[in-house]
Amino acid sequence: MDTMRPVFEYLDYRDILKEAFETRKLSTPLYSYRMLAENFGLDTSNMFRILQKDAHLPARCQTRALDFIGISGRSAEYFQLLIAYARERNSKARTEILEKALALRDVECRRLTDRELEYYRDWWVVAVRSLVEVVDGHVRPAELAERLSPKVSETQVSKALELLSELGLVKKASSGRLVLSEVHLTAGGEEKTEAVRQFQRQILSLASEALERFPKEKRDISTITFAVDQEAFVEIREMLRECRRQIQQRIEESKKPDRVMQLAVALFPLAPAPESKQ
Repeated sequence: MDTMRPVFEYLDYRDILKEAFETRKLSTPLYSYRMLAENFGLDTSNMFRILQKDAHLPARCQTRALDFIGISGRSAEYFQLLIAYARERNSKARTEILEKALALRDVECRRLTDRELEYYRDWWVVAVRSLVEVVDGHVRPAELAERLSPKVSETQVSKALELLSELGLVKKASSGRLVLSEVHLTAGGEEKTEAVRQFQRQILSLASEALERFPKEKRDISTITFAVDQEAFVEIREMLRECRRQIQQRIEESKKPDRVMQLAVALFPLAPAPESKQ
């Protein structure tokens, strides 16, 4: 099902099932409604009616649907909530179910182009962009430079603002204030470019320095050392992704930011597994 869109782009679970069926047919042209129905333990006419939104998927078939689509975790939870949403008749209950489902969606991020990766050149460029929100767009380079820690020069801040404007990552509103073009940015994909890796090196260095520069009540730095198997490692990595997603959602709810924070989470081997078990 690699060619399917993410399930979070749908609001009717039957559209997901239909696209999963059509995707299966692309790789297996002879795959039919009859074969799909057999997969779900239903008769062909009932399966067809479900895909045409004239009927609902029986509860006993939900697990088979998840397996057929090839989803688990948050995606599976979203799919099941869409089923509940479609079947619920009470308007208040429907609204509550939909809100729970939408809360599981990924935060919308702008994917940076190769040219825009210059954004990650220096850590203070990223920090200045966030400071634009803190000062409500009333940008004075000298004041921004004074707020940054570690300190950078007014000239560095001015050049950072020029770069952000040039890349379109901040823009001037009709009021004359600077505003963010988008709240969240991403370099996209699992493969990190050298620009992103260089930025991460800077941030991890700052995290180390923060142990001395800030009292513990103004930071939160902790470590855990543990032994796990491959399955647990994969689950923990997914838990970290989910944590980042929830933090991004909480960021969007912050209406009057008064500081810029940096979160750096590092999960890495101290004693790698043998190559055959990677």
